[in-house]
Amino acid sequence: MSPQSPSFLVRRRGTLVVLAVCAALAVGAGLLLSAVHSPVSPARSAPKAVPPTPDMTFDYQIGGGYPPAAGVRAVARDRGDQPAEGMYNVCYVNAFQAQPDALDWWRENHPDLLLRDDDGDLVVDEAWDEALLDTTTADRRTRLESIVGRWIDGCAEAGFQAVEPDNLDSFERSDGLLTPAHNAAFAELLATRAHAAGLAIGQKNTTGLLARREQIGFDFAVTEECGRYDECGDYASAYDDRVFVVEYTARDFAQACASVGARLSVVRRDLDVRPAGEPGYVFRTC
Repeated sequence: MSPQSPSFLVRRRGTLVVLAVCAALAVGAGLLLSAVHSPVSPARSAPKAVPPTPDMTFDYQIGGGYPPAAGVRAVARDRGDQPAEGMYNVCYVNAFQAQPDALDWWRENHPDLLLRDDDGDLVVDEAWDEALLDTTTADRRTRLESIVGRWIDGCAEAGFQAVEPDNLDSFERSDGLLTPAHNAAFAELLATRAHAAGLAIGQKNTTGLLARREQIGFDFAVTEECGRYDECGDYASAYDDRVFVVEYTARDFAQACASVGARLSVVRRDLDVRPAGEPGYVFRTC
């Protein structure tokens, strides 16, 4: 049983969307439950992972899928969503933290995989109310990989071409209990799993781990607010321009377009990454 069953909240930037079990049943094997029952075996041959090309106009749709605008060639969507037909599809997976609705499942089934402080209290990302997962030991990382890896397999089975495991930077919110090395080691397991399933894997933010990208096995990057923090060029150089840039304000978007818009795919989205047609929806490209 996975933390997705029987119902769960999908993590979004700024919003949580309820997906009931009926959604899984409606798609047969399903994006939500197939990852639990039909993992991709590493021994089974898989297509070679293909990273995105630098010139792919991108849309960040992790708040809910909708028909891409004219000219868009690459889309990121949540693992509970369907890939977009005819696009290069990146599957969003919250890999380093537990979603709030899944916390009871983790407590019941894998309590020792939740990071705790010296008092035994959960270490929580307060911005998203998400408990951090414990990547501190090889055994825990292996056990976490068996869970998150099934989600990655589900992305491949659904038809995605790549995966972006989020919260690679959870060590920054761990009160010193996690280190970059802990998360890099877990990311390396996820990269191996993704490649075995025929998926490219993207580094999500975290410039501090750019130097370890080859060791980990990252193929490209998805970066939020690199224009704001003047980091876009670092990602561009590290990944030979295979970078998707997401900005959330007009000022940061303008900065990113001015600095790397001729090299990278830069998109401005609203903070809640709402689907097209909803109030507050924003979508711009350089």
